[in-house]
Parts: sequence; C-alpha cells; structure tokens
Amino acid sequence: MRKNYEISKKEVFMQKAVFLDRDGVINDNRMPVNKPQDFVFFPWTFEAVRMLNDAGFQVFVVTNQGGIEMGYFTHENLKDIHDSMLADFKINDIMIHGVAYCPHFKSKCECRKPAPGMLLRLAKEHHIDLETSYMVGDRDFDIEAGRRAGCKTIKLGAPYRNADYTVSNLLEAAKLIVSTSK
Repeated sequence: MRKNYEISKKEVFMQKAVFLDRDGVINDNRMPVNKPQDFVFFPWTFEAVRMLNDAGFQVFVVTNQGGIEMGYFTHENLKDIHDSMLADFKINDIMIHGVAYCPHFKSKCECRKPAPGMLLRLAKEHHIDLETSYMVGDRDFDIEAGRRAGCKTIKLGAPYRNADYTVSNLLEAAKLIVSTSK
C-alpha cells in the first residue's frame, strides 16, 4: 500500500537566492564598463559568491544598464561583457544562476531598479522564495528594488535607512547572509 505524502509547492520548489547588483558590488565601477576588458572584479568577489553557493543560495546578477538606451554600448556588447564575467566565475567553480539587466534609462519600464521587475521575473522563473532571499547593492535604488520584491536587503558602503543591513563589501555581506540564514 502506497502512503499519500502531501508536500506543499513551497517545500518542493521554492529556493533561497541572493540577488547582486553588478557595478560597485562584484566589480569596480570607477571607470565605465563598456567592453569585457573594462570589467575588473573586486578581490573578494569570488570568495564571497563561493560562500553563498556553498550555503545553498542561488546567485543572480541584476543590473541597470541604461547605457544601452543612451547609446554607449549595445545589447551585444553587454552580452560579451556578461559572457566573459560568467566564464571567469565558471573557471573558479562558482555558479551564477542567472543575469538580468534593464537596458532602459529614460523609458518607463518595470525592470529598472528601484522597480522590482528583474527580481520578480527571476523569482518566478527559478522558483525563488523572496522572503528568504537577499538583495545586495551599493545604491539606494538597489535596496528599494529588493524591498519592493519582498527580500531582505544589504547596502554596501554608506548606510541607507531603508536597508535591513549595511556592510562595507560583498564578502562582509556574504558572511552576514550565511550567519543569519542558518
């Protein structure tokens, strides 16, 4: 006789995630990043993301890239940048589960942070439980996007009153996430 096990969708499908802004969080953004050669990882990025992977978090990059609409670079240029970035993570045995970007600057959209569109779309596509997930960013609008999506938020750098936590860099954020989610 077969037992009838009832398992909720949340138990089966919902994953925890960390959404990372790109520029100023995983890479140095003192100079514009318009081609793969311009992309410079912070020294702690690989260790931080590996720590999140090891703790069972799916990791996504969510980035405003209004330079596309403004004509500084194209979708193809951005694809080359992200392909190179993802290859560097892969070489270091680190998993980035997805990248989302908003190409808009002046156009009205639901994806440009502080709107939560990128996070909500990724959450739906990857079965993410937003309540157990985090948004890490270096700007106030990153934090607002995370809050609007229902995530816990971590602001890098100067404090922002609406952030749940403030730390100085991604490695500190990863340590905080791992320690508070046990």
